[in-house]
Amino acid sequence: MEEQAGAGPRPPGPKRRAVAPDKRTRQPTEVRRRLILEAAVPLVTEHGAGGVGLRDIARAAGVSVGTVTYHFGGVREIISEAVSIEIDGYYRPLGERMLSRPTAVEGLEVLVEGVFNPETDRHWRLWFDTWASVSAPVPDSRQHRRYEDWSDRVAELIRRGRESGEFSCEDVEETAVRCAALVDGLALRRLRGAPPLAIDQARSHLRRFLTSELGLKPAADPVR
Repeated sequence: MEEQAGAGPRPPGPKRRAVAPDKRTRQPTEVRRRLILEAAVPLVTEHGAGGVGLRDIARAAGVSVGTVTYHFGGVREIISEAVSIEIDGYYRPLGERMLSRPTAVEGLEVLVEGVFNPETDRHWRLWFDTWASVSAPVPDSRQHRRYEDWSDRVAELIRRGRESGEFSCEDVEETAVRCAALVDGLALRRLRGAPPLAIDQARSHLRRFLTSELGLKPAADPVR
């Protein structure tokens, strides 16, 4: 740009230096990874695991595709980790609430209401869709560990009830396995909707199973 007439030369301004890479303000790696994973969950829930691409995830997370591929090897890895986070966010607080109740019977009701309510449909849809999709990854060790933790919490609740005399159960571990299998089956039936299965119906089936399995009296069953 030409200098204005009558004006002297401008004094030199401060010399600008490039900011060293290690001095730049950037979000920590784990924060960026978490943002990407959290952006992926609602996309998979809405469009299915097979209907989500890297560009979709990058757009939802507000980052470039290059940032996504820098942190993850592809969509399969993202979905796998996103499902692990969803499992943890679903089961961990439920297990804590369940085991914090004064009695095992009250904890049992927390379990029944916690696995079947209007908010849990999203969790079940995400989980089953990723399994049904051809692009779904094989569950990794993190997912297995989280499910094992949940099963351990259910077994702990049953064991507490047996020790307090509230429950009658010969094999705690096997009962916990059968409980988890029934919950998964009812959730799948509910999502398929053929025939329809309302939340109250799903809870009723689970309560009847627990009443029978744990030796509760149907007429005075507190979880009914």
